[in-house]
Amino acid sequence: MCGIVGAVAQKDVTPVLLDGLQRLEYRGYDSAGLIVQAADGRQQRARQVGKVAALAQYLATQPVSGTTGIAHTRWATHGKPAEYNAHPHISDPVAVVHNGIIENHHELRQELETQGYQFASDTDTEVIAHLVASLLTEDVSLLAAVQQATERLVGAYALAIIAARAPGEMIVVRVGSPLVIGIGAEGHFVASDVSALLPVTQQFIHLEEGDIAQITRTQVQVLGAQGQPVARTVHTSALNADRVEKAGYDYYMQKEIFEQPAVVAETLEGRIHQDRLLEESFGCEIKSLLDQTDVIHIVACGTSYHAGLIAKYWLEAIGISCQVEIASEYRYRPVVVPDKALFLTISQSGETADTLAALRTAKQQRYLGSIVVCNVPESSLVRESDAVLMTRAGPEIGVASTKAFSTQLVVLRLLTLSLARRRGMDAAQEQQHVAALRALPRQIEMVLQQDAQIAALAADFAVARSVLFLGRGPFYPAMMEAALKLKELSYIHAEAYPAGELKHGPLALVDEQMRIICAVPDNPVADKVLSNLQEVRARDGRVCVLHDATVAPELDEYAACVMPVADADLSLIVYSVALQLLAYHVAVIKGTNVDQPRNLAKSVTVE
Repeated sequence: MCGIVGAVAQKDVTPVLLDGLQRLEYRGYDSAGLIVQAADGRQQRARQVGKVAALAQYLATQPVSGTTGIAHTRWATHGKPAEYNAHPHISDPVAVVHNGIIENHHELRQELETQGYQFASDTDTEVIAHLVASLLTEDVSLLAAVQQATERLVGAYALAIIAARAPGEMIVVRVGSPLVIGIGAEGHFVASDVSALLPVTQQFIHLEEGDIAQITRTQVQVLGAQGQPVARTVHTSALNADRVEKAGYDYYMQKEIFEQPAVVAETLEGRIHQDRLLEESFGCEIKSLLDQTDVIHIVACGTSYHAGLIAKYWLEAIGISCQVEIASEYRYRPVVVPDKALFLTISQSGETADTLAALRTAKQQRYLGSIVVCNVPESSLVRESDAVLMTRAGPEIGVASTKAFSTQLVVLRLLTLSLARRRGMDAAQEQQHVAALRALPRQIEMVLQQDAQIAALAADFAVARSVLFLGRGPFYPAMMEAALKLKELSYIHAEAYPAGELKHGPLALVDEQMRIICAVPDNPVADKVLSNLQEVRARDGRVCVLHDATVAPELDEYAACVMPVADADLSLIVYSVALQLLAYHVAVIKGTNVDQPRNLAKSVTVE
């Protein structure tokens, strides 16, 4: 949600700011703007509603230039999408961009209005600009003014601030929202995400909670939450600019769907060998935690929550009690933490605000410790958890998660096998499970080869008003994820339901207009799912079935998509890839924004 880019350099930073904003488009936004400052402090601002392309087009006719600048893509929270609400916000001589929410903005606004400050926007951000300006005097530096201002702010925020009277200087703050500093040869940079700065640097400082940094072209000084100078490690990112390009595909999401065989193989690399799981690859911290674990509490949001629900089936099948919580609910109710309980978070970005807050709450509880399953090694959840299991999916730009989901499930499966060892899994069983994991990339490739067939099925779903997804056992949360994908991408109402619950309500919705998608894998409840389908067909519901070829050949009459035969537990990953393709093709047919669905953001960094 929202995106910040900033730069202090020897040359004009406008191209860097624009390119950085374009690389942050996946986060979701409704307007974009920037302000640049010349060496003499003269400032030029440009803002546009809509996409970064509109801002770039405006700047092509009304160019600006400067050696210091800040830029922003805004996600509307306070005030509708409009140019006057777009960032940066100015209170002469101060300019501010802001991610997050200022909870006490109303009280501060009233106070500042009594001092004579006039507000030109409906945002909480403008309060910050006026507050810093009110504190900035000839005797108070920009850094000191920002420090005093942040003492008055309540909420979660990342800030980048410049002022005309302090040319060549930028102050940045991180409280609850992520921010990184890029170290370059010809200047220094800031951004919400390292991907925004990869063309100019791969050296990054990840600010910690409460940090304030003073940045010039030649120097970065970081102050901790108590105002004391602190040393923050410079990390070299393993990412590069090429990995966040479309590489010939029409959409990032399409590319990311087709990357899944490779990223699943990458996630397994070094973690299995021949016929066995290499638990040593997890690290000694995880081994120690798993040795003590009898209970797991999983906390996540959205797609990651669905991955957690699937893992619950796997974990409880080996005797591990598992509770799965939506992160936004976890910290607002009393939680009973039993003995020998492990706290496990799942997040693609590692910056999900609700999940991060849940982790911080859990640290006050009596858990054995915390493990995060994550895709971004430099993220806040990774840094604040006791141990980490990386998914190795690589950059995921499409807002609707695909390869991150698949790799999360692979990691959770490895974790389950590690715990199963401690509960009596013998070498023959381990060999069987490892062989199934080895086969998974090829099985995903076989699904991707059915792309044209799935695209043909999509035409019927593109005209639907509502779609019902049915599954049983762990396929129920897998179908929850499939329904989420269709909703996100096509704006068609979709919901998942346990197939056995049809008679308890959803059957009332079924008629000739209703589309139904059902997963029928080769498992012990396949016959029961077939009976559920007969109930739907008897009410004229239009059914599409995904099934293993071994289940029932007569299912082909349901416009079926035949899945490769896979391990009973891992087949839901294979099915999920097919349903990602279906949602993608429906969105293409409907002409929606595949990579940036309306009203959604990739990284939800506010509560």
